[in-house]
Amino acid sequence: MSYIERYNNWVNSPYFDEETKAELLSISDNEKEIEERFYRDLEFGTGGLRGIIGAGTNRMNRYVVRRASQGLANFLLKVSRYPSVVIAYDSRFKSREFAEESARVFAKNGIKTFLFDELRPTPELSFAVRYLKCDAGVVITASHNPKEYNGYKVYGKDGGQIPPDIANAVLEEINAITDITSVEVMDFNEAVKKGLIEIIGKDVDDAYIGVLKSLSVNRLPSEILDKCSIIYTPLHGSGNKPVRRILKETGFNNVYVVPEQENPDPNFSTVKYPNPEEKSAFELAIKMAKEKDVELIIGTDPDCDRVGIVVRDKKGEYITLTGNQTGCLLMEYILAGLTEQGRMPEKPFAVKTIVSTELARKIASAYNVKLYEVLTGFKFIGEQILLRDENGDENFVFGFEESYGYLTGTFVRDKDAVVASMLIAEMFAWYKSKGLTLYDALINLYEKYGYAKETLDSFTLTGKEGLEKIQNAMSVLRSEKTVRFGDTVIKAIRDYKTGIRTDIKTGKEETLTLPKSNVLYYETEEDFWFCIRPSGTEPKIKIYYGVSGNTDDASEKALKRLREDVLSKIKPLLE
Repeated sequence: MSYIERYNNWVNSPYFDEETKAELLSISDNEKEIEERFYRDLEFGTGGLRGIIGAGTNRMNRYVVRRASQGLANFLLKVSRYPSVVIAYDSRFKSREFAEESARVFAKNGIKTFLFDELRPTPELSFAVRYLKCDAGVVITASHNPKEYNGYKVYGKDGGQIPPDIANAVLEEINAITDITSVEVMDFNEAVKKGLIEIIGKDVDDAYIGVLKSLSVNRLPSEILDKCSIIYTPLHGSGNKPVRRILKETGFNNVYVVPEQENPDPNFSTVKYPNPEEKSAFELAIKMAKEKDVELIIGTDPDCDRVGIVVRDKKGEYITLTGNQTGCLLMEYILAGLTEQGRMPEKPFAVKTIVSTELARKIASAYNVKLYEVLTGFKFIGEQILLRDENGDENFVFGFEESYGYLTGTFVRDKDAVVASMLIAEMFAWYKSKGLTLYDALINLYEKYGYAKETLDSFTLTGKEGLEKIQNAMSVLRSEKTVRFGDTVIKAIRDYKTGIRTDIKTGKEETLTLPKSNVLYYETEEDFWFCIRPSGTEPKIKIYYGVSGNTDDASEKALKRLREDVLSKIKPLLE
């Protein structure tokens, strides 16, 4: 069916509501816009769906959500006799509506569905899947994307995001639904009366907070905690209640919340992007910290799985830490604490993604913790917990990714900004009891292991043309087997799409053990690295860089040179 035929079907079929039809009729004279909305189905990847909210097959709307839910229902009914699902959602536009539409589809298929009574963090959904012994979980969120986006993430019975093989099986079921108007739903109130939809809340909250508190590394006395003031911002998202609760229950009584960003707001009206990776998201929090003379700021994204922190340095300036810096501080704090207290389990392991700092490798080695590396995406960290801890004889102690995601414990199988906020606050208090700030702790980390520095470039190319440019750039790099970027000489190339690592000098090829993925990873002659990958959830191509040196200045200069060399090759390919 052509995009015009699809468009006409949506405009004319009685299945679609009048609001949807009105939106589509408003673009009737804009064929390019019609093509963009209907030239394909919104892609269902390993993370589920994510896209701009609007009418059309390539947009996030109730009908696309229904189709995805029916595909998931068909899959679950094939693998489980009496499947059940739990659903959570964040503060974005239409999140509650999409959650209810999903529940109505599952109910129509006789699948018991637990639905949270209001917005909840994504990690609590991960916990709830296991706690309620469900076969799957769904969370309606687009994480830290701009306000125009929403998404649909699917979790397996282990509480982790579904891995590629299961995602492909669900996708097959979705693709088999060629007529979107064939998907039926049950009336919401009827489903509740029949017990097919059950509203949940406090009991799961209490259990979730309880297990997270058990993951504390150092129980500190109140006389220390009372000296620790913290600014917190949920950035208009779902972290407000759980983060404030866990900080209060672990003894932090001086937590100030940024009032303008406290309540849910799908417009994210005080920030350009609701992303704790962006320093601009902390402008109001930094202003408040200066007024109240506070050293630490914690901020979580809309679905509260990512957390960013701002610390005060010796000059009194507020410094936004990177995800790598926060991850390494937490890793050192947790591994050192477990070791000193004799609580390090046998066969401990940690996990990082391939684009996260190599500093983690040095920290893990110092504490005799095995470090595993996985592809980008926290789902792969969660998968390692299932394979090595739950189904193996190793013990997970910590996992992180550079994009501000951290996890300890095995109760949750995705990045968790609630437990991370607790541990960041605790770590802050512990160092303060030693006369150190978190900035001091970071410098000490670099002095101990070397000055690692990383950065990221991200290029957004929207629409069909943008996607083609990104694909072409990756094809050119592969076909040319580029071994020199400016003055930077490549020592080896890891092509995760072919699963081969090639040594440039010898030509020797090794098989990579990670799953196939459209990623190119370059090792340089100076033992630096950079990695190029299209985003799996946004129309972006991302370039990650990592260097290390004996001083901060040497690392800064090396990083600047590497970035300039790489961009001299990449930028022309994207024009």
